[in-house]
Amino acid sequence: MRITACGITDVGMKRTNNEDNYLINDELNLFVVCDGMGGHVGGEYASAIAVNTVEEVLTSIEISPDMNVTDEDDPVERIREKLRYSIRLAGKRIFEKAASNPEYKGMGTTALVLLIDSGNFFIAHVGDSRGYLLRDGRVEQLTEDHSLVNEKVKAGVITAEEARTHKWRNIITRSLGYMEEVEIDIQVRATRRGDKFLLCSDGLSNHLSTAEIGEAMQRGGPQETARSVIHLACNRGGDDNITAVVVRVDEV
Repeated sequence: MRITACGITDVGMKRTNNEDNYLINDELNLFVVCDGMGGHVGGEYASAIAVNTVEEVLTSIEISPDMNVTDEDDPVERIREKLRYSIRLAGKRIFEKAASNPEYKGMGTTALVLLIDSGNFFIAHVGDSRGYLLRDGRVEQLTEDHSLVNEKVKAGVITAEEARTHKWRNIITRSLGYMEEVEIDIQVRATRRGDKFLLCSDGLSNHLSTAEIGEAMQRGGPQETARSVIHLACNRGGDDNITAVVVRVDEV
């Protein structure tokens, strides 16, 4: 398998520090975006814990005794459970750190993880950082926001367009660190040659529609796409940190 990837993070136009963190691990075909919260110290620290913990677990060959793997010969199930365990462990570490240190009280982070392995892509997430897939010229939002405004959209109270500028758009209903245990959404699908993924924090998705993201993903390689969407988000206000990781599957 051959993959090309590029990641860019930007503090934005209104923040003084960047609480986002991302990871590109070319050996594992592992890509992570985490958007921290909890002030100048806490948010940045929480997102770093999450990124490092996910990489640590997925780099390990061992399976934790906490993992629920009924068939250890099933590679898909092994990967799914390692992903779940890695994110849960990250949440537990953040929760415990915040509980033991007043300086980090209230810190937390979103987590968005893409792993390409065994002919499949695995995408796991908690929070409102988003994953998009461009395939055969069509863009698809792979993740569903764990947020208050998304609950209102699903209930028909507001539209998706209204949600992008709603005063409560930053309130998320799931995050790592707020509670010791968290529910994680995981999808597994077959990978195809030419698949192109965008992982981003809400500092980007709050400023660009899905159609605009799709247009940007169709132009150029991963680096050009990442630069383009970051530039657009900054030009539209850049009121939050902005992170984009773009991944293209060149050969399967």
